[in-house]
Amino acid sequence: QVQFVESGGGSVQPGSSLRLACAASGLTLNDYAIGWFRQAPGKEREGVGCTSASDGSTDLVDSVKGRFTISRDNAKSTVYLQMNSLRPEDTAIYYCAANLMRRRCNGVNGLALAYEYAYWGQGTQVTVSS
Repeated sequence: QVQFVESGGGSVQPGSSLRLACAASGLTLNDYAIGWFRQAPGKEREGVGCTSASDGSTDLVDSVKGRFTISRDNAKSTVYLQMNSLRPEDTAIYYCAANLMRRRCNGVNGLALAYEYAYWGQGTQVTVSS
């Protein structure tokens, strides 16, 4: 059974850092592009970034570029989202999911194609406030 589990969220002050983890089981992580998404209350789910299979290259949306980084450890079946310089607008539930159609990310615009992704985790809450 395929399952993704997100962890590492919490409540922090602006400027703080968090490292989220997405642990995958039931599939070979290296076969899939993995996306990070987030959803704030009352807002649509939006893409944050993705990491491609094989080489682990990443794409990030402009709002987090320079602050967030994505990495993967295929041996540990885990994808990470390192979040630095957190802002209140980063407050959201963060999710990871596998792209069933691509092994490489299709740019940040491809994150809007949510239908390509499956096995969404339960999400982990990130709250940034003073």
